[in-house]
Amino acid sequence: MDYKKDLMPALRPAHLLVASLLTTACLAQVTAGRPMPKTVKVHVDPAGNQGTVPPHLFGGFLEPIDSSINNGVIAEILVNGSLEAGLWNHAMLEQIFRDQPELIDSTNQTGIPIPWQPLNKAAGNRYELHVGHAANSWQSLEIMGTPDDLTGIKQRVYLPVPRTDGYRVSLYARHGSGPTRLNVSLRSRSTDKILATASIEAAAGEWTKYAAKLQLKLNDVHRLEPVDFAISVEGDERVDLDQISLMPDDALGPFDPEVVRMSEDMHMTELRLGGNFISYYHWRDGIGPLDKRVTMENIAWGIPEYNNFGTDEFLAFCKLVHAEPQFNLNMGSGTPSEAADWVRYIRERYQGPLILEMGNELYGHWQVGYPTIHEIAPRTLAFSQALKPLAKDAMLMATGESPNQFEAWNAAQYTNPPGTFDLLTMHFITGTNHVRLAPYTPDFMAAAAYAVPHALGAHLDSMQAQMDAVPGYKGKAHFAITEWLFNSKGEGERNFTNESPSSRNEGGAVMVAATFNTYFRHNAEVKLVDMTGLMEFAGIWKRREQVFASPAYYVFQLYAAAKGDTVLPVTTDTGTYSVKNGTQGYADVADVPYVDIVATRSKDNRTITLFCVNRSLTDDAPTEIDLGPSLVSGVAKVDQMTAVSRYVMNDEVEPKRVVPQVSGLNVEARKPLHLTLPHESVTVIHLQAASK
Repeated sequence: MDYKKDLMPALRPAHLLVASLLTTACLAQVTAGRPMPKTVKVHVDPAGNQGTVPPHLFGGFLEPIDSSINNGVIAEILVNGSLEAGLWNHAMLEQIFRDQPELIDSTNQTGIPIPWQPLNKAAGNRYELHVGHAANSWQSLEIMGTPDDLTGIKQRVYLPVPRTDGYRVSLYARHGSGPTRLNVSLRSRSTDKILATASIEAAAGEWTKYAAKLQLKLNDVHRLEPVDFAISVEGDERVDLDQISLMPDDALGPFDPEVVRMSEDMHMTELRLGGNFISYYHWRDGIGPLDKRVTMENIAWGIPEYNNFGTDEFLAFCKLVHAEPQFNLNMGSGTPSEAADWVRYIRERYQGPLILEMGNELYGHWQVGYPTIHEIAPRTLAFSQALKPLAKDAMLMATGESPNQFEAWNAAQYTNPPGTFDLLTMHFITGTNHVRLAPYTPDFMAAAAYAVPHALGAHLDSMQAQMDAVPGYKGKAHFAITEWLFNSKGEGERNFTNESPSSRNEGGAVMVAATFNTYFRHNAEVKLVDMTGLMEFAGIWKRREQVFASPAYYVFQLYAAAKGDTVLPVTTDTGTYSVKNGTQGYADVADVPYVDIVATRSKDNRTITLFCVNRSLTDDAPTEIDLGPSLVSGVAKVDQMTAVSRYVMNDEVEPKRVVPQVSGLNVEARKPLHLTLPHESVTVIHLQAASK
């Protein structure tokens, strides 16, 4: 958005002076260094060598938050199939009730666990929640039929149409009295029309698992249309229900096939299973038959945890998407012996490359069982000593602090003997809508956000210098960034806004690309990176059973092709700007280049790739790129990401608003390339060596 153009005409004359002063004050906090030239000149040395792009720079990250795993990677359509009460915290309940206010009366009047509700209000309260003796976990729900009214429960669902029209139902039932027939169905919410139905004879007096199939007619349900999944009883039948499931018939085991395909297309090198939940995750909860795994509250995020994505499912998913598994171990409430047992279990099932991360954000008091700064080193050593004999070939990582406040915590870790860990982790998570300047304009916030990836470089240098100064550490250990994210969120909320560049919008694509450029340049310090996340945030999204990707996903995909490439020397004659009182944590940043370009050469020397970012809020950049004596010719492939506004996002309604636009660029050997880099854009140019 152009602040002056889009907002100023709407202001009344009395406010024009105030707005003008506001804009002037903000501009004073963004100062130009060298102005951008009429033509940005770039020189690439195709024969140079500034290190290699580490293969593990392109990792993903999964944790059980929102719809990342449950109703995300996992194809299960229902929520709370185990019929447990009390699985959401207060904040999440408020969000659920805003979305479905009808659940408030249902919960208050019947006690049916959300998001289930009565199929027919006229039947009254014919339900009882039983605690103990459940088929799964602790609770089950008895339905007491009445001959006079349809009685049952329902849940609003969305279906992955038009991908598939077939669905598999499973449930556990324990017959009490009366008839023995259960009816499962999909019903229209607008007309009460039964769209698909099947009957189950459930006569057993002990918990028994039953299955049925539901088949929709073609086009009976449209994309993004809500329907009800329902279970009803016959006459005065009384039956106890538990562990209800509704799965699309094209699921790959427990996995959503579209999520698997898009995950594979990212070309990740590793996938991390971890996050805040891991500080009280006990791996044995996630093994054994899925139907018997305990449902509990995920207190880190205030949502249900069904434990249906445990060790075996994670390994299976990694195999499907060709990613090395990275296990985040519980160093909060966990013990070294528990971690060692987990590694033994993993090694019984998987013999490939393995990455083990000891703890998650252990410096944070929000972590269950966090160690103090005085406890972290001996605790790390104890875990390392327990793990190394079991996984001598594994990459072992210890918990470090964030790039802007690392000194004391990391120094404590360096009191451990060299070799205790291979990499020290950090998390690079920045709230881009929190700036020090008040008041501010949207353009100031964006310019400050775009400066953050540039600021990271100096921090990485300082972190490596501190590590190298410790006897025995220089050249023996480096860094891993196991979470990185640019978010735009309200104070104390997980609800994301769209008021600044974030990992969800086009502005975030610019930031993600610029950050990859920083990682490429700092390949000597940073050896492993996991982007947040594979699902949600900067990755793949699933909303209303439609799967789509954020703009950052496509940037990741473009950069991942460079794994193992040689980084080439690049000089750029571009303008710069500096920021004062900008993004919190990276408030003052000097000499930020408007145009940021990294070049790489493939292992076979046949491809040169140029990764170009234009940070300017207003100016397109005519650019001349000199490749020296390099023999490149023909038509170069150009992938370019831009949009009419930095705030444009992809969603389930329009999943491809922001995707790379592909074009060709004529190239003549030994002649410079000429192209224009749009403002706030990402451009990747693939050049092929000419035949000799």
